[in-house]
Amino acid sequence: MRLFYRKYGSGPPLIILHGLFGSSDNWVSIAKSLSDRFTIYLPDLRNHGQSPHSSIHNYDSLKEDLYYLANELELDKFFLAGHSMGGKVATYFALSWPERLYGLLVADISPLAQEDRKTEDYYQHLRILDFIISADISVLTSRAEIESLLIPRISSEKVRDLILKNLKREHDNSFSWKINAPALLENLDRIMEGIGSDDTASNEITGFPVFFLKGEYSEYLPEKDFTNIRKIFPGAEFIVVPGAGHWIQADNPETVKKCILKFLENS
Repeated sequence: MRLFYRKYGSGPPLIILHGLFGSSDNWVSIAKSLSDRFTIYLPDLRNHGQSPHSSIHNYDSLKEDLYYLANELELDKFFLAGHSMGGKVATYFALSWPERLYGLLVADISPLAQEDRKTEDYYQHLRILDFIISADISVLTSRAEIESLLIPRISSEKVRDLILKNLKREHDNSFSWKINAPALLENLDRIMEGIGSDDTASNEITGFPVFFLKGEYSEYLPEKDFTNIRKIFPGAEFIVVPGAGHWIQADNPETVKKCILKFLENS
């Protein structure tokens, strides 16, 4: 699948992947702030943003999309970062093609398979997808009207803002959604999957720096997973981003920028 992407700056290449319900827009401000020293590529993952839709949405397909994008961009080797679902995609890519990477940065997600995938986050994803599929927004005239319908389902203003960034105006000025909610709903269990013992190669992944960023108030990257993550990436460095929840690039952009610079400059 050929992905839509945004490009900023010049210099060593870095691809940053957004998370579930996100898009390349989520990382534009950070990309611009790094553009004087690096070439930043921000793709929309399949079923998100301006990239094509598909009924298939799993980590094999997502990592292969990234592989084809890197080839399209003629990037033999590059830095790779990803947030949330995008962090899992980045990890799966690193397991399959470690020779293509100068470094890996995973922002606030554990790539490991969890014993219980039916968490509160899972049910929040269900509520969001049910809303996008069931709400007839074509008859509404303002973003505020749509948000008023979303408030009873999603209490967090930050999450609502993320969802509402998926709105688009049609030629007749009505609203529709850019995101492929039916496919994401059908594949939600696959999105919640992670790396298990069968997914890892017998050899450890070494040869480039690996950073994991954890939001101070987030539970998406539990400390109990650090030891097993280091079994895959022995050199992994874990950094807590102070004052941040799961949306670390929005909660503490300056620290995230500093961590990315440290990651890039130490590679």
